[in-house]
Amino acid sequence: MKITTSRVVIDAPASRVWNALTQAALVKQWQYGADLTTDWNVGSPIEFCNEWNGELFVQSGVVLEVDEPLLLRYSLFAPRPGLENRPENRFVMTYRLEEHAGSTDLTIVQEDPREQADVDETSDENGNPVLQALKDLVEKG
Repeated sequence: MKITTSRVVIDAPASRVWNALTQAALVKQWQYGADLTTDWNVGSPIEFCNEWNGELFVQSGVVLEVDEPLLLRYSLFAPRPGLENRPENRFVMTYRLEEHAGSTDLTIVQEDPREQADVDETSDENGNPVLQALKDLVEKG
């Protein structure tokens, strides 16, 4: 299993970071223009849909855990040739928020059981344009 961990400190309260993670209009601004569809109830479907290289790209999964504004967890299936949409082919995204004196430490963990190199990675906003876009959106909001 490949585990990728990303961390960023956002100069805003956890409630604002939470909104950027869960409100479709805000998600679209920092996550490659993706349209988010879900009701954020545990067990409900979740879908991210956007255009990628001129084609429609849909990632779908299930909301696994919601503890506002501290924890958000869901599974996703990213289509690939020869890969079926089954639970064992879904990766899990976990967002942990910790507020400290008006700033929020956000840790994002992606657990990916799909067949690939078993290399764990860690990054921060300096090496991750999506994290930087999220940070900029929330801090300017």
